[in-house]
Amino acid sequence: MNRSSRNRRLTATALTALAVTVTATACSSGSTDSKDAGSGTYTIWDPYPQFDQSSAWVKLLDQCGTKAGVKVKRTGFDTSDLGNKTLLAAQQGNSPDVLIVDNPVVSTLAEAGVLTTTDDNKLDTSKIDLNLLAAGQSGGKTYGTPIGANTLALYYNKDVLKEAGVDIASVKDWTSLTAALAKVKKVGKKGITFSAIGTEEGSFQFLPWFWGAGAKLTALDSAQAVSALSLWKGWLKQGYAPNSVLNNTQTTSWQEFATGDYAFSENGTWQLANAKKAGFDYGVLPIPGATGGNAAAPTGGEFVTIPVQKDTARYATSQKLATCLTSTANLYTTDTTLSYVAPTGEVQDKQTAANAELKPWVAAVKAAKGRTSDDLGTKYPKISEQMWKAVQSALSGSTSPKDALSAAQAAAK
Repeated sequence: MNRSSRNRRLTATALTALAVTVTATACSSGSTDSKDAGSGTYTIWDPYPQFDQSSAWVKLLDQCGTKAGVKVKRTGFDTSDLGNKTLLAAQQGNSPDVLIVDNPVVSTLAEAGVLTTTDDNKLDTSKIDLNLLAAGQSGGKTYGTPIGANTLALYYNKDVLKEAGVDIASVKDWTSLTAALAKVKKVGKKGITFSAIGTEEGSFQFLPWFWGAGAKLTALDSAQAVSALSLWKGWLKQGYAPNSVLNNTQTTSWQEFATGDYAFSENGTWQLANAKKAGFDYGVLPIPGATGGNAAAPTGGEFVTIPVQKDTARYATSQKLATCLTSTANLYTTDTTLSYVAPTGEVQDKQTAANAELKPWVAAVKAAKGRTSDDLGTKYPKISEQMWKAVQSALSGSTSPKDALSAAQAAAK
């Protein structure tokens, strides 16, 4: 692609779309490094600044570089900064050779002309679960391969449910879940906690219920969407969920569950280590759909991509680096380190064989869906903003779920 035409596509639209807040990955910021002019050095940017030079992750990057016959210069950025820094680097003709970026950002960078397609860069995605791969697709083309995925499910406190006389096997749909919450409240315990904060985090947590009702992001005001928001509204009205959900982040929501008073918490794989420290017996249940089955929850996690370069001869080596990072041999260790479910069935089986506790998470990931799937691309951030505003409006009592979502759909258009 002509560089000047690509630069014209790096517009305010792309920058605005990158306001999508990443829900699953965050840490401190890293410093930038310019790509060396020498062809023997390849730059890799990732959103894992928590890993230093002594970490297994950085050692893997170096090993992949050695295998490809090059030196790797790696920089870890805060996730919220990485997309914008990538756009700026593309404008300056200084993109990294390999970019590991949060999956909702992929379509934004692709539409801005920053990324090569897998047809161009020859990355093999044949073993990747299709629902996960969809998060990196735009306009019928694929722009990378997932390194792993996390998603949402329901943690439950076995002691609370036992006291309330609830058999977790009976919780199969919204009706049975709500019935369980009623029993929990009756014995003086608390029902369910989640995050409905007015940010992307709130949308992220609402999506399993929205999709679990059969709703689509292109029709925020559908009857299915209204039923999902009415479910949450009803839980607050009946006292099954606390009013604090309006301000809860996923972290503060988890802290509520960690008190041991709640039966359920909607949260992600990233809380597994904290769950083991909670001091009570817990289990994990995929979020049920309205009438049964597993609801599609949104996928978190990153894609390994290859940005556009003026020197196209670099792509062959970049492909070797990306292939090394996402190989079956390396995915198991990497995804274990990142608390991710692998994007391939082969590695998922290896994960569950080593840790049976991951089985419900693998089931949740297999049912999961990318936020920008269905070719939404840069439309998603605007839709999401109207969604979380509708959730806030309805749960606070300002408007009914139906009116809130009608307003959201009108604004999203």
